[in-house]
Amino acid sequence: MNAAPSATAAAEINRLHDEAKRCSKTSRQALHGALVAAWQAGHLLIEERKRVQQTMGSGAWLLWLKANFRGTARTAQRYMRLAHGITDTAFLQGMSLRQAYARLGIATEPKTPGKRRLRHTLPAHVVLASKLLRALKRRPGQTDNEQRETYCRDLRALYERLRPWFESATSPVAVFFDSQGSYR
Repeated sequence: MNAAPSATAAAEINRLHDEAKRCSKTSRQALHGALVAAWQAGHLLIEERKRVQQTMGSGAWLLWLKANFRGTARTAQRYMRLAHGITDTAFLQGMSLRQAYARLGIATEPKTPGKRRLRHTLPAHVVLASKLLRALKRRPGQTDNEQRETYCRDLRALYERLRPWFESATSPVAVFFDSQGSYR
C-alpha cells in the first residue's frame, strides 16, 4: 500500500482547505456585517422613537413601527437594546446576532419552534372562573327575564362543581370563607 498521497489528491485537499478558510472569513465578515447593521438600525430606531413620541405622543410609537418597519416590534426592541448595550461593535466581533443578544441578556425566540405547542394546564378554579365570566356576559337582545334564566341554566352546573370546594375544610377555597360561607 502506498502511504504517500498522490499529487492530485494533495492538490484537491489543499484547494478545499483554502476554500474552507475563505468561506470562514466570508462568514465572519457577514456575521459582523449583520451585527453592525442591527446596531445602526437600533440607533436610528432610538432617534425615531424620540421624534415620534415628541411629535405624536408615546402611544404612536407602535403604530409608527407597524406602518414603517418591516420587522416585528420585538425585533425593533432587540435592535434598540443592542444599540443601548454596546458603544462599539468591535466588542462583539465574530458573533452572530443571537450570540450578541445572549451576551447582552436580550431575550430571543427559539430558532425553530417546537413541533407542538406546550399546553399549560390551568388550575381548576381558574377554568371555572373563566366559565363564570363567560356565563355572566350580557347577551345582546335578551330581556332581563331571559338573562336571569340563562344565568340560572349556565351557572347551575358551575355551582354544582364549585359546591364541594366550599364545603370541604381542606379545599383552597375554604381558607377564604368561614363555616357560614362569609368571606374572611
